[in-house]
Amino acid sequence: MRCKIVGLLFFTFVYATICVAQKKSNNQKADSVLRLMTLDEKVGQLNQYNDDNQATGPVTIDNNKVDQVKNGQVGSLLNTIGSDRTRSWQELAMQSRLKIPLIFGQDVIHGFKTTFPIPLAEAASWDLPAIQMSARIAATEASASGIHWTFAPMVDIARDPRWGRVMEGAGEDPYLGSLISAARVKGFQGLNLGDTNAVMACVKHFAAYGAAVGGRDYNSVDMSERQLYEIYLPPFKAAVDAGAASFMNSFNDLNGIPAVANNFLQRTILKEKWGFKGFIVSDWGSIGELINHGYVKDTREAAAAALMAGTDMDMESRAFKNNLAQLVKDGKINIELVNDAVKRILIKKFEMGLFDNPYKFSNIMREQAALNNPAHQAAARTMAAKSIVLLKNNNNILPLSKNYKKIAFIGPLVKSLIENKGFWDVSIPGVDSNFIVSQWEGLQNKIGPGTSLLYAKGCDIEGNNKSGFSEAVSVANQADVVILSIGEKRDMSGEAKSRSNINIPGVQEELLQQLLATGKPVVVLINAGRPLVFNYTAKNATAILYTWWLGSEAGNGIADVLFGDYNPSAKLPMTFPASVGQIPIYYNHFNTGRPALDDKNHIYNSSYLDESIFPKFPFGFGLSYTNFSYTNLVLSNKNMNMKDSISVSFTLTNTGKIAGEEVAQLYLHNKHASVVMPVKALKDFKKIMLTPGESKKIQFNINKEKLSFFNSNLKWDAEPTDFELMIGSSSEDIRLQASFELKK
Repeated sequence: MRCKIVGLLFFTFVYATICVAQKKSNNQKADSVLRLMTLDEKVGQLNQYNDDNQATGPVTIDNNKVDQVKNGQVGSLLNTIGSDRTRSWQELAMQSRLKIPLIFGQDVIHGFKTTFPIPLAEAASWDLPAIQMSARIAATEASASGIHWTFAPMVDIARDPRWGRVMEGAGEDPYLGSLISAARVKGFQGLNLGDTNAVMACVKHFAAYGAAVGGRDYNSVDMSERQLYEIYLPPFKAAVDAGAASFMNSFNDLNGIPAVANNFLQRTILKEKWGFKGFIVSDWGSIGELINHGYVKDTREAAAAALMAGTDMDMESRAFKNNLAQLVKDGKINIELVNDAVKRILIKKFEMGLFDNPYKFSNIMREQAALNNPAHQAAARTMAAKSIVLLKNNNNILPLSKNYKKIAFIGPLVKSLIENKGFWDVSIPGVDSNFIVSQWEGLQNKIGPGTSLLYAKGCDIEGNNKSGFSEAVSVANQADVVILSIGEKRDMSGEAKSRSNINIPGVQEELLQQLLATGKPVVVLINAGRPLVFNYTAKNATAILYTWWLGSEAGNGIADVLFGDYNPSAKLPMTFPASVGQIPIYYNHFNTGRPALDDKNHIYNSSYLDESIFPKFPFGFGLSYTNFSYTNLVLSNKNMNMKDSISVSFTLTNTGKIAGEEVAQLYLHNKHASVVMPVKALKDFKKIMLTPGESKKIQFNINKEKLSFFNSNLKWDAEPTDFELMIGSSSEDIRLQASFELKK
């Protein structure tokens, strides 16, 4: 009886403490809870487990996971989907002594049920409001299904398309990548954390994961600190400035120190220099993987190294759970480090409103409404069209005439459903693939009654089977125009999907060769999660649309572009190589003492004996169904002081016959600096819609910030010197140039 009374009194005390805390700040509330916690309960908050239903990494089986949740030994679960299932787990957490709610995390990378184009494709839109809206809709659907936290955005700069995870990011440029990073964070988190249509963003992977040696996933990274600061860190800093709730560290080591145990990255830069107040979660099992790195001898040392370096939550390695408490008792870990990590997590749980109502994100009616909102599908269709890059359009065959009598639609991807979603889509229990619009269905929806749509598969994505070629050729011979849909499988790009050969796989380009031999014009759709090498297609196809993986509205988006209901406006966010031997290849490279002069080999210049150094398609490239002219460049001043700015204006004119959008790009080159500078660097852009014959005056502003860089002492500053200004339609298609001087 005495035990029951003591237990009741303790529960009353806990409840009263939390109620009093309601009037305090989230920081004070977290302190109030922290004072009540035992060491084991504190360690529990730093422990994240995968749910039993699905996994996105190597699975560890726990027979007593339910009991651990009841005992307050788990702070978060990932891969828990659905309002019913999240509620059932939360009910178990509410049986724990202090009733601290769980956080449910999920890889919501490019949509939840409504699947948007892969992030690299969205980056090709250069449309920041649309990208933010994509993340906003994903958050709305995920939060209605009980999710509190997405492991996105991935903001790693990527210069090597062999690395499969390029599909998750925004490409090679730190300026564009930083703007997209902020847009995604704002989209996921909405107006306020705690709103029932918002999820916590988790910015990953900190840091420099995209520079893995050889483009091989999880591999080492070795670079100068200046390159780290100048190229790879800016998108992460932009995410902090946008209010990101959490970070995830990366699998790689950086200059010999694994990121998960990297004090310089996590404490010195992120938490101290940048003032990040959220928490850092490890990637799947990466604390335990410190042993494989050869950095520690066992999980005890791994737990100590990770926590001391600033990692706050352990995803799936059990290193914190099995070792932290004893490390504190042995005096190897200061309890204040544990308290800081726990407090960071508790604050986010308070900000999300989970202490007030642990079940606020588990509402079946809201879930059903969000997952079946037709406005979300409409937005996905628009985003799909915005992401398609027109790479070639001989004889202006596109947009296709709606007067064609017969159109042949050929290829292994024409009638696919799930392939259109691309890698890192969300598998929702009870939801099938029928809502995905195939490319075949998209064209069927578009053509009129007077047009026949003919089909042949032709070949598989992989393999050498050419038995379908004859049927494909026969179908092509019956048609006025041929559309060929080829590319990768959806799971050929993504995590652990590095490829040493990034040519279009199988015999798909041989199928194209057979179709071209019919003499019919052939429009090629290339479906992929990365830049591919396709030199035969680039040279011989009549027209090429790079369609990436466009999501659940892929078919409709592609049809909209093919028939001109949407005029393509996308621009490449990554350089497309002409061969694997050119990789890594990127536009903002340094010059050399012996720069290459042109497309041909020159002895004693930086070139190849057997290959051009120039890409197949440059960063920022993308055609339109109309044309644009750039004229009347005016600088407000040819001289600029450190405290001043200059304005740059020019006239952009649609010289074609249909309305279209142009992404006008501003590049700068520092001609003489204390360190070597890139040949050009993107510093601004504007996406402008113009009707036929319409002109607009476009203005950019240049200030000291745009002229600053990290010098040899890693100080962000500008130096007095001459600058070259370049404005154009891509990093190579420069239309206007001028020079100005920055003075002291």
